[in-house]
Order: sequence, then C-alpha cells, then structure tokens
Amino acid sequence: MSKRPTMSDAQGGTKKNRSKKEINKDESIPLKDTPSPSATSPSSSSASNIQDKVNQQISTWIKNNITRKQCCPFKKDASNKEVCCCEYSELDSIGKASKPEDFKKHTCNEDKHVHEVSTDAFGDINFGGFWKKSSKYVRVFTDTRPKVLYELLTKQWKLPPPNLVISVSGGANNFYLKSHLTKAFHRGLIKVAQTTGAWIITGGTHSGVMMHVGQAVRDCALNNTTKRKIVAIGVAPWGVIHNKDKLINEEGCFPANYVIDKQGQGDLVCLDDNHSHLLLVDDGTSDKKAYGAEIPLRTELEQYISDRTLGTKATTIKTLVVCVVLDGGEGTLKTIYSSIEKGTPCVILQGSGRIADVIAHASGFPISRITTTLIKELTKKFFGEEYKNIKDDQIEAWKNMIHKIVEKPDLLTIFRARKDDQGVLDVAILDALLKAFKTTTSQEDMSWKKHLELAITWNRVDSAETKIFTEEKIWKSSELHRFMYLALVCNKPDFVSLLLENGVCLEDFLDDNTLCDLYKNLPNCLFLYKLFKKVKFTTSSRRKALDMKGLDQARKNISLKDVSIEVRHLLGKFTKHIYPSSKDGEHTMWIEDRPYRDDESKRVAARDLFLWAVVQNNKELSKIAWDQCGDCMSAALAASKILKKMAKESIDADEPQEMLELANYFEDRAIGVFSECYKNNEERAKKLLVRTSRLWGETTCLRLALEANDKNFVAELGVQDRLTQIWCGDLSVNNPVWRVLICMVFFPLTYTKFLAFRCDEVLQREIEQNEWIKMTGEEETKSTLNNNSDCYKQNVEPLGCLSRLKGLYSAPQVKFYGNIVSYFAVLFLFAYVLMIDFQSTPSIKELVLYIWLFTLVSEEIRQLFYDPDHFGFCEKAKVYIQELWNILDVISIVLFCVGLGLRMTKELFYPGKIILCIDFVVFCLRLMAIFTINRTLGPKIIIVKKMMMDMFFFMFLLSIWVVAYGVAKQGILIHNDNRLDWIIRGAVYEPYLIIFGSFPENIDKTRFDINSCSMDGTDPMKPKCPVLNENQMTVFPEWLTIIMLCIYLLCANILLINLLIAIFNYSFEEVHDNTDRIWKFQRYQLIKEYYSRPAPPPPFIIFSHLYLFIKMVLWKAQKLQTEFKVSIPKEEEELLSWEALMRDAFVLSERQAKSQSMEGLIQDSSQKVTTLTERLEKLEEQSNKALESMEDIKKSQGDSAKETVRVTTLTERMERLEEQVTQSNKSLQWIVDSLKSQGFSAKETQPQASTIPDESSNSLRTPEKEDGFHEKSHQLQYPDSFHVPEEKVSLSSFMSTYGSSEDGNDHAGRSGPEGLDNYRNPGGRTGIKGRGALSRLGPNLNLDLVVTRWRDSVRSVLEFLAVLNQNLRSLALPGGPVDSVDHLPGNLKGILGDKLFEALDAKVSEGTTVSEGYVDDCRNTDNAWVETTVLNIHLDGTSQVMVDINNMVISGDSCLQWQEVSSRIKLSPNQRRSLQQVAELHNRKF
Repeated sequence: MSKRPTMSDAQGGTKKNRSKKEINKDESIPLKDTPSPSATSPSSSSASNIQDKVNQQISTWIKNNITRKQCCPFKKDASNKEVCCCEYSELDSIGKASKPEDFKKHTCNEDKHVHEVSTDAFGDINFGGFWKKSSKYVRVFTDTRPKVLYELLTKQWKLPPPNLVISVSGGANNFYLKSHLTKAFHRGLIKVAQTTGAWIITGGTHSGVMMHVGQAVRDCALNNTTKRKIVAIGVAPWGVIHNKDKLINEEGCFPANYVIDKQGQGDLVCLDDNHSHLLLVDDGTSDKKAYGAEIPLRTELEQYISDRTLGTKATTIKTLVVCVVLDGGEGTLKTIYSSIEKGTPCVILQGSGRIADVIAHASGFPISRITTTLIKELTKKFFGEEYKNIKDDQIEAWKNMIHKIVEKPDLLTIFRARKDDQGVLDVAILDALLKAFKTTTSQEDMSWKKHLELAITWNRVDSAETKIFTEEKIWKSSELHRFMYLALVCNKPDFVSLLLENGVCLEDFLDDNTLCDLYKNLPNCLFLYKLFKKVKFTTSSRRKALDMKGLDQARKNISLKDVSIEVRHLLGKFTKHIYPSSKDGEHTMWIEDRPYRDDESKRVAARDLFLWAVVQNNKELSKIAWDQCGDCMSAALAASKILKKMAKESIDADEPQEMLELANYFEDRAIGVFSECYKNNEERAKKLLVRTSRLWGETTCLRLALEANDKNFVAELGVQDRLTQIWCGDLSVNNPVWRVLICMVFFPLTYTKFLAFRCDEVLQREIEQNEWIKMTGEEETKSTLNNNSDCYKQNVEPLGCLSRLKGLYSAPQVKFYGNIVSYFAVLFLFAYVLMIDFQSTPSIKELVLYIWLFTLVSEEIRQLFYDPDHFGFCEKAKVYIQELWNILDVISIVLFCVGLGLRMTKELFYPGKIILCIDFVVFCLRLMAIFTINRTLGPKIIIVKKMMMDMFFFMFLLSIWVVAYGVAKQGILIHNDNRLDWIIRGAVYEPYLIIFGSFPENIDKTRFDINSCSMDGTDPMKPKCPVLNENQMTVFPEWLTIIMLCIYLLCANILLINLLIAIFNYSFEEVHDNTDRIWKFQRYQLIKEYYSRPAPPPPFIIFSHLYLFIKMVLWKAQKLQTEFKVSIPKEEEELLSWEALMRDAFVLSERQAKSQSMEGLIQDSSQKVTTLTERLEKLEEQSNKALESMEDIKKSQGDSAKETVRVTTLTERMERLEEQVTQSNKSLQWIVDSLKSQGFSAKETQPQASTIPDESSNSLRTPEKEDGFHEKSHQLQYPDSFHVPEEKVSLSSFMSTYGSSEDGNDHAGRSGPEGLDNYRNPGGRTGIKGRGALSRLGPNLNLDLVVTRWRDSVRSVLEFLAVLNQNLRSLALPGGPVDSVDHLPGNLKGILGDKLFEALDAKVSEGTTVSEGYVDDCRNTDNAWVETTVLNIHLDGTSQVMVDINNMVISGDSCLQWQEVSSRIKLSPNQRRSLQQVAELHNRKF
C-alpha cells in the first residue's frame, strides 16, 4: 500500500495550505483496510469476545489511517525533559504559531524534524454516573482527509449514511435561553433528526449551544417511544479539552473513564456526555489558542458529506446541509456568512440572543435601511455589556456581512417561537431546505420532482400534502412511479398511501421488472434469507455470501421463479405457483396465458404488492396493500398462512411473535369481511368460501383458513353453515336425524315428502318468487331474488327416483351413520369371536370377522393413497399420520395383521389371541371418533386429549416416588432376591397399588405371616421372606418401614394426586372456553373424510374399492371435491366486486365504531379544540403584526403624525376585536354542536309535532324521556295545554281549573264534569282535560307485539320482527290500539296480511306477557291515557308461520324486517325497555 503523504503544517489546517500535487495524491490513495473478524478468526459464542474482536478491528483501522505529528529526534535538556532539536518541547514544536516572536534558536524544519505516527487517543468514553453514558472518540489532526473521517463514521462506527446534516452553531459560552425557546429548540431539532435520519454536528463540548443540543439528545434517549437513536457528532478542539490525558492510550481505550469536572476545568472545557461520537481536532496548540482549530476540518467534513448522494440507491439527490444558529458572536456571524455564500440555508432562532437576534431583527428591514447606525443600535441592545468591547470597524464589517446575508432571503429563515408554540422548528428547518433547494433547481418540473424526492427521503408526508400535491401541480401516474418505488424501498408507508391517493396506477407501476427489483431490494428478513438459499451459487460466490460480502451479487440473482417456489412452500403444496413459468421458462405475474382485463390486472398488481409487504413482515405496508386487493378475503387468509409458517421457521427471539400478531390481525380482517358478506347475502358468502382463487394458487378461502389453523375464522357462523350444508349433501339441513335414520332403512320414504331435499327447497322458493313477480308485476326484483338462490346450478330440476336414492346414500351424513352401525356390528362380532367362538380352526363367524376387518384395512389404504392435492405419497403419509385417529387406525391394523398371523400357527395360537384382544381395545378407543361430530361430546374429546398429555407428564413425576419408595422397601425387607418378576412386583407394582389402598402386610410385624412367603425364594408362587432371626421373627426396623410408608402416602396420595386434580382442573378451565371453537375447526376433518368416502359401509365398501381401483388404473382420474372447491368464472367478476364492496362497508363500520368509542370521542374533541386554538393563535399573531406595523409607522412619521396613527390604530383594534369576537362565537357554536352530536348536550327541546308520526298506532312513537312528569303531554299535540308545575301534578294538591282539548269539549258536553271526574289519570295532571286525541275516556289499551326467533340452530343470535317506516326510515315494534289484549291490533292486518295475521292472532294465547300498564304518551290527558301490554311470541324455525314471515321479508316489498336483539337498535325508550325485557326472558345480553 502506498505511503501516506506528508501532512501540512499545524498552523494551516485547511485545504488552502495544501499544494495541488498533494491534493491529487490524496484523492488517488486508497484507504488501508483491515480484515473483518469473521475472516481472521472464527466467531465466538461469547458476546464479550465478539465485542473485543470488533474493538480490535477498529483499533487496527484507526492506526493504519489516522495519524498525528510528532517531533524527532528528541534530546533531553538540563531538566531531563525531552525537547526537539529546536529546543522546544514536543507539543510546542509542532505548532509554529505557538512560538514566541523572539525565537532565535534552531528553526524547526517540518520535513526533517516532524514525522507522522498513529494517533494515540481513540476508543470509547465512559462518562460514568447513573446512566453510564458512553461515546466513541478519536484524536485527529487538522489536515485529516474528510474521506477518512466519513469512512470511520459509517464503516467502522457503523453509522447509517445521513439523509441530512444539521450543523448547529452559536454561543460557545453558557447563555440563558428562555424556557419556551428551549422546548421549541429541543423538540424541533429532535423531531427533524428522527424523521429524516439526520446527523447533528456541533462543537461537542459541555457548554453553550453544544450543551443545549446534548440536553435535547438526552431528553430523546429518555423517551422510550423512539426506536431511532439520534446521531450527535461533536467536533471539538483537542487543545482545550479538560482531562484529555485520560483519553490517551496508543492501543486505544475501551473504555476511557472520563469525568465532567466543571469546577476544576478553569479556562478549559469538558466534553459533553450526550454526544454519540466525538472528533477531537489537534492543531498543535493548547489553551485558548486552540479555539477555532476545528472549524476548517468541520467545514471540510460537512462539505464532503454534502457532495455525496443520499444513502438510498433509488435517489440521485445529494445530502443537504442546514445551519441552525442560536446566540453567538463574531465567529458565529462569519459561519453564517460563509454558509450563505456556499449556498447552505441557515435557520436563526430569534430570541436566543446576541448575533442571532441582531440578524433576525435586521432581516425585517429593507436593505436600504440596514445601516451602521441600525446595526450599532441592535448590537447595543442584544450584546449588553459586551458592546463596549466591540469596535466601530467591527460594526462596519458586521454590517457588510449582514447585508450579504439578508440579500439572499431564499437561504435565510428566521424562526420566531411563541410561548405556547413548541413544535414547529422542524417545519421551519425543512421549509428552509426546500426553499433553498427549489431556488437552485432551474426547471420547474424538475423542482417539483426533487421536492417530492426530498420529502420521501425525509419521511415528511405533512410537507408533501400541503406543498406538493396541490392544485398548482397536476401529477400523472407515470411521473409518480419512481417515487412509489422509492417509498416502497425506503419503507415509507405514509407516502405509499399518499401516492396511491394521488393517482398512482398499480397495474401500470408494478410490472415484472419492477416487482423483481422490489424483491431484490428486500430489507434483511427471513424471506430474503430463504431466497438466498434458493439462488444458485458457484463455490466461490457461496463462500462470499456466507461471509456477508457477496450479498449484493446474491440479490441480483433473485428471480420471480425463486419467489414463486418459496411462496408455494409457505402457502403449502396444495397450491399452485403464483408466478407460473412462461413458454421461455421465465416466471411472470400472470396466472394464465390469456391476458387480463383492467380490473383483473389491478387485482394481480395489488396481490403482488401485498405479498411483497407480507413476506417482509411489514405491518403498515401490508395494511395499505390489503386495502387495494380485490380478492381481499383470500389475501388476508393467505397472509395469515404465510406469516404463521414463517414464524414457525424463524429462529429469532422476537420476530415470531410479531409475525403471529400480524397473522392474527389479517385473520380478524378476513372474519370482518366475511361477517359483513354473510349478513348481506348468505349464499354469496358461502360461494366465496369455496371459490377457486386464481390469484392465490388455485385454492379456496376455506382451505387457506384450515391450513393456517385459523380457528376463529372457521368457527364463524357462515363457515359452519357451509360445512353443515356439505355434511348433509343433497339433503336439507333442516331434516331431523331420526327421519334420516328411518329413510336409510326404509328408502322408499324418500319418494315422499317425508325427507326434504335441498333442491326441492330451491324449487319451492323459485316457485314462490315467480308467483310473487307475477302478482306484483315487478320484474326488477327478479335479479335481486336470484341473488339469494342457494343452488350453484343454473337450471334446477326436480330429482328423479334414482337421483333421490343416490342423494340419500351419498350424503356424508348418511355415510357416517352407516359406518357407525357397521362399526358397532364389527365390534360386537369381534367380541363374540374372542369370548365365545375362537377355535383352532377358524369358524364361519371368525372368517366373516376377518373379511370385515380386511375391508376396514382396505379403506385406510384408500385414504392413504387418496391424493386430490397431488402431494405425493411421502407428503400425504406425513399429513395422514398427524391425525390421532389415523394413528389408532394404523396401530389397530398392525396388531390385527400380527395377531392374525400368530393365530394361524399352532405354536403361537394363544399369543395371537392375546394380541387380537389388545387389538380389540384399540378398536374400541377408535370408536371415540364418532363423538367428534356431536356438539356436546365433541369438545369433551378435546379436553380428554389435553388431560392425557397432562397425565403423561404427571406419571413421570409419580414414577420417581414409586421407584424411590419401592427400591428402598425392597432392599430393607428382602435380602438378595434374584427373581426379576418378584423384584419388579416388590419395587414397582406393590408401591403403585399402595396409592389405591392396597397396603402391604410384610412391613408390619404384627401382621406378618411366615406361611405367605418362601424362606429361600425357591417357591415361584410366593415372595421371598424378609430377613429372619433364630426365632423366625423379622429383624427389619419396623419403625423405619412404617415411617417410610406414611411419608410415601403423604406425598403420593395427598400431594401428587391433588396436584393431578389441580392440573386437570386448570386444563379443563383453559380448554373449556375454546372447546367450541376448536371443535368447529376439527369438525372439518370428519366432514372431509366422509365426503370423500365411498357410500357403502364395510364390508360392502370392498366393491367400491374395486371399482375405484379399476377406474384409477384405466382412467387415472380422481373425483373432484366440488363441494370444497368450485370454479365460477362467469360469476367471479361480480362476486369479487361485491366482496370489495363489503370490505369497504366493513372498514367504514369499523372506523365509525372506533370514532364512537370513548377514545375516539376524546380524540375528536381534542382535535377540534386544537383547531380552535390554532385559529385564535393566528388571530393573535395577526393583531401583533398589525401593532408592530403601527409602531413602525409612528417611528417613520415622527411626532407630527402621532394623532393620526393613534386614531388609525384605535380603529384597527376595534375592527380586529370585532373580528375576533365573531370568530370566537363561531368557534364556540362549533364546539356546542360537536358536543351535542356526541351526546353531551343538556336537556333538549322535543321534536316538533310536524316531525313526529301519527300516534294512532303505538307502533311508531317519538323518543321519550325516562324521567319527568308527562313530558310527552307538553308537546304541540295540544297547543292550548296548560303547563302544570311539578308540585301540582298530583291530584291531591289544589289547582285552579284549566281548559280541555277540542275533542274533549265535545265529549265533556255530553257527559258533564261529573262524568270526567270518574276518569282520572293515574299519573296526575297533564295540563289538558277531556279525552284529547284518544278514542275514549279512561284507559286506552295498546298492544306491542314482539315476535322473536333464533337466527340459527345453535341459538347464538336472537332476532325480533320489526316494522320499517319508509318515510322516516325508523324501526318500531308492530302494535296498535286494541279492545282486548287477547287479540292483535286490527291495523296490523294491512301490514301482515290476512293469512299471517290470523296465524299470529291464534298464537296470542300462547305468548308471554312481558310488561303491561300505564305509559307516558303525548296523547295522554287528565281523563284519558294509554296503557300498553307487551306480548312476546317466540317462533320455531320449522313452523309454517316462520316460513310465511320469511317469504314476506325476502320479497322485499314488505315493511317487515328481522333485526338482532341489541342495544344498538334505534327504538323509542319504551320499546327499548320492552326489547331489553324480552332479551332477559331468553337469557340473552342486551
């Protein structure tokens, strides 16, 4: 490697002092590189060893590339101090500027006496303290190349390249900054650094503006919500650092312990502990002479960074630099002037003091008015005591520089922070950059594009919304493609959403090449790693990739073929490749050879974008892409499957949990969309379940949900209804089981109406619909009614005799019942043979048994080879063996074959019978599978499985106690018994029986019987006797054996058994809440098994097996599962459009529910109050500006114009005050309206009479208040009514008379006052006498009818029959006035029709009275009132009345609707209370 060039002298640290030759030489010399730790030594498992290797690598690199200057040769003077030949010390000899003027000794020749050595101060600084802060540091010389420093920062210290550089300058000494300015500076600086990924560069010391920056970084670090670490780089002069000797070590300090000592620092300064990286610049000087030594190198570094493009390859914009100024003096002014001259924008914080305030105030004057006098006044005002030390020639120079600064307003931004405004400094900084960038771009169109590119890079979507996507610029879709790619690659989901909203066409943007590029630029994730394994490497390139050096080349080799293979692996082999190969072998985005229509192309593009986001586990991008998917339900379920598969394969600690959370999120999305679809149209929703999705590998939603183990989705009502429909086959789902069983035996009954078929129901429905169309003449309703058809065939014809027979016996339900009967029969025959008829020569019954069992074996073989998904035998065998019942089948078959083989030999006849007996046990256990279809017993099987697993682990724990006690007991009692069987009985069997109460007699001398044992253990039928003495008495310590037994019983019987009970109880409680959901999920396997199973039960199933074998050999075809997988190309487009519509409805309802929640209401109110505050602040700002302008006018016009100005100012103030009052009134009215709409209003006036319906029927009432005195009677139903005070409502209190209604006057005239006194309102006075609008004096009876039903057979949702008012679009209970509550109101006949009215009227006597009595009604008077009875009639799902009501509801012409019994239903308060009582009557929550 080439030798480093000789550096310039210490005094000249800038490029100006370098020769042109040296500069060119520097640019051509490559940096010295050091091998990575992985290349030099194998990686260690210890984290400390890994860190040591990293530190060693950094040390080697710094020594090779960063140097300092040192005098040579040295000699010792009289004081034994090493000095150079120039007789100055090492430090003094380096810097020529430090030599005194009277220096007459040997001249120090830099070429001869100074040489370069490696820097001796670098490593990590440990600042100590509670927080144990640490920073990286290095000592560099002034002429160090910025390229070296940049590589140190990015490659060695691993900093990400900056998107922006914020250079903070200002006062180096401590200065006071107002609290609101401090908050504005801290929050604004940190926010812009976080959002843009900026580097903050300061002086790095613990004083002045650098300390403020450090405090802002500290506040950010204390905030746990941020994940991005703020990069704060301090460039400080080495010579002024206090305690710098602590940092010196030629091998580096890891760490260097550094203490901030403000009191002992003197004229020096300490380093700031909040800066993450420190560059300490040495120019050979020390003390105050070193101040400013770092400025040239800092300027060069900032300039070098600004010449580099941004870190993303997708952009061509160079890194921008902005200068932020607080306070400061002459040096800061020169920095601002230099920055402005170089085109760097500057943001000056007004109010921070000194030169910042001078420039801020001067910028408000015209350039012609910026004179020396003005600058002198401003300097005197803001510099205070320092003004005395400023000379006039300095003021003149300052004036000239301020002139140049103010002349470029595009580069100068003055930030004025108000006391209550603390968060807009970031906007000011970004606006300054964009303003400066816009002026430097010549072409207007290019300026817009560069502006947008900057906004994406900085992730400032707010800036893009307000300043880019405006009416001023109309964007084409093709113009936004590059920015869409940039937003995707840079992971900017907000911009992706914004670009989609502003016209990006996905089908045009996402072609094959773009999609492939997106996968090549995937962030580091599990899917990328899996793609790397798919890429074909050579030996050398694979080694490079494993060494993390060939990743770029590996990315280039990624193709859509690799993506397709890996996605199919994640989805499952039951799917096809989503990117099939074209004729030339390349993978394309299209599913088929035929071209897509526009809408289909859009779905494909949305699918590809969604898949790209999901495989990288990007939650925000995947949410946005899912909103664009047309096949949204399949997409959500596919995402759930992919994410769960990746979570299972991931070896990361936290990533699997994040994947599972995202998978659950998309499962909830699928559930929400499907529920919305099912509520809107049940049959269409069921079609979506089994529709073949061409976009997702020719699979279905149902299969994806099952493979993804999405139990919540499968447990949905619509999915279960579809599975029930498949379970029943061609039979109706409403058939009772006993009818099906009878028809299985007496099949001629199927030709009658004894058993209902599904197509018969469809035909009946179509006939009723056609009759309705003919009767009403409304052809438009035909298409609507056809949508509710539940048969997939286009032409439904009545079933013939053979079709009915085939439909009966081919139904999975019937197959299941037949196999159960067959299984019980074979078990009965098996038991008979084993116990009664098991001869040496097989009897006829035994041969029949073997043939029968052989048919069962053949069925299991068929299931093993049945492969409709083309898995292959090995994969199919893996799937087969994962099922518990299949494992039992395999065990039973193996035992049967072994037992049968042994039984046929004479020598092993009896062992064969034993094996067959054990096989019978396995067959009986297999019988539990029949309970899985039962809703009650099915979940219990799941609990039993869980408890068996718990018991297995418990038995392992119990065996420790059993063996421990058994071996100890056996060793104490028996001496040297070598019979293995009796050893096992004594050490294991007997201790196990003790748990169940069988206590041994040989441990107690009083119960010992010598005749029950053998002395020497020769009797095989008796255990060996314990050790005996000469008197034939036991010698074992009785006290020890009894104590051991007690301890054993205490631990085993009490402790462990109760532990087992507690475990079982916990497992039951844990599983019981989810058993219904799990059972619904596992139910699918049984339905699928019997759907594909041949119709005849064993042993007749053998004929079907022979037929299938011949068919497979000749035609090699398998039956297509049409019930589980349906292709509907003609209806697909309409179905997907409807699904997308339901998705939008679901998303909208979810947003509305969120906005109506308490959090949403609080957030909405907070946002409105914030908006109101901003408006008032703007008004205040405008008034302040007006006042300032008036003051300027006063000064400019002098005292002669004071009176005019005073009048003008007063007038303007009055106008502004009037405007503010108007705006305040509007804002307050806005708040009041908002609170009213959210339910926070006080008592409101009741609706006018013109807005309420006629209350001759009680079916439609206006909302009522639950408390108060005759609130309804105070409305405009009776305009002349007298308002009765609350204390006069009671009839017992005295009150003067008042008038009656017009209707009441006629009636009163006929009956007289005495007649009215006979009828008194039980609620008291209302303010009007007579009968009013009611039909009679006294009580007027009304009946509210609540007709209820269960939505499904599982009784999960209770619904009631409601009447819809077409004019008011409101719901009410059917009801009205009656003469007797034994009959329905007569006005319901027009709503229900004669037939239905008579049927319901006959059921009134069967109904349940929910409530009855007086109700507050607007027609009530002192002498006439309404009494309402609420009657509940609950209908069975199979009743004829239910069928008639459903027909009326389906017709669409009736005003009847089924509604869920819920608190969300909008009814009058009285009817809501009635509905709540009905819900309680049926044990349902309201």
